Amino acid sequence: MELIQRYPPLAACEADIKAAEELLTDCFRGGGKLLLCGNGGSCADAGHIAGELGKGFVKKRPLSSQKRADMLARCPALDPLTLDVLQDALPVVPLSLGGALGSAFGNDVRPALVYAQQVLGLGRAGDLLWCISTSGNSKNVVEAAKVARGLGMGVLSLTGQHGGALLALSDVTIRVPETETFRVQELHLPVYHQICLDIEEALFPE
Repeated sequence: MELIQRYPPLAACEADIKAAEELLTDCFRGGGKLLLCGNGGSCADAGHIAGELGKGFVKKRPLSSQKRADMLARCPALDPLTLDVLQDALPVVPLSLGGALGSAFGNDVRPALVYAQQVLGLGRAGDLLWCISTSGNSKNVVEAAKVARGLGMGVLSLTGQHGGALLALSDVTIRVPETETFRVQELHLPVYHQICLDIEEALFPE
């Protein structure tokens, strides 16, 4: 894996990275969607991952001729030039602490359950929740993972060395070998970039 060549300390995570890719691929191939959550820099990482999976990353991902034909049949008003530009996408939703729902629930009910409430509303069995927490103990992320498991969803976590409470709640936990927050985050980015590259290659081979 090229990632390990560039970041040798991540050799300890290689098996878990591959397991995470299998979990994600199975989710998407089964018609499921991916929800992501984190706080601060990890919230930004969740949005970053959604950006890489929700459009072309290193590939253009043109729509298949069958998808184009189906879309035009349902809506003849569609401009074929629009279909030339659109890129095939994976269903990825980064959850937010802000906005009307997040701020209202946090203010009216309980801030620690903001992500859990969104998972309850959006998640279904067969979907996957990707939790990002440098400590693995972020309360709102941990509570979201509990709700996801209660709904029959899979749980993938990206954490620091110890895994924290998320370790016991996750199907796969990628624990990068650092404990200080900024150092953990420095290793999270190349990990999820590699995952996004490999998922794109698996699901969009052309």
